[in-house]
Amino acid sequence: MVHFPDFSDPISPVPSFLEISGVYHVDEHGILNYDSRVILLHNGTERLENAALRADFFRNGTKIPAVIETMNGNDFISTHHYGVQTMGGLGCSGPFWNPKEKIAIDFSDNTFHSGDTIRVDIFRKESGELVSRYSRRA
Repeated sequence: MVHFPDFSDPISPVPSFLEISGVYHVDEHGILNYDSRVILLHNGTERLENAALRADFFRNGTKIPAVIETMNGNDFISTHHYGVQTMGGLGCSGPFWNPKEKIAIDFSDNTFHSGDTIRVDIFRKESGELVSRYSRRA
């Protein structure tokens, strides 16, 4: 028997610099309605072209039926963004999502509840490359 060394590429961990920095369950008046607002923080070092990105969200390991085809706020308005009411913040207001800028995504009410584990996967639309994956408990 001959043993050949394994020259395959090692599996590298997925970066997690686009972070869920907050999850809010109350509306703007402080009333608990499971408003499901998620704040994403760019905690990396390079600016990203937000129109070239898309996002998938998961609740407790299951992909939610929300469609976010772009992270650019102006482009987002005309997309079919099922499951999402609004998107705002500095990270989506211009052509780039710069380090330390935030994007607020207001999902349909009751999408997330306290104790849920929320995961966001951000992809480059053209290549399908996973740019960042981040999880946190709501």
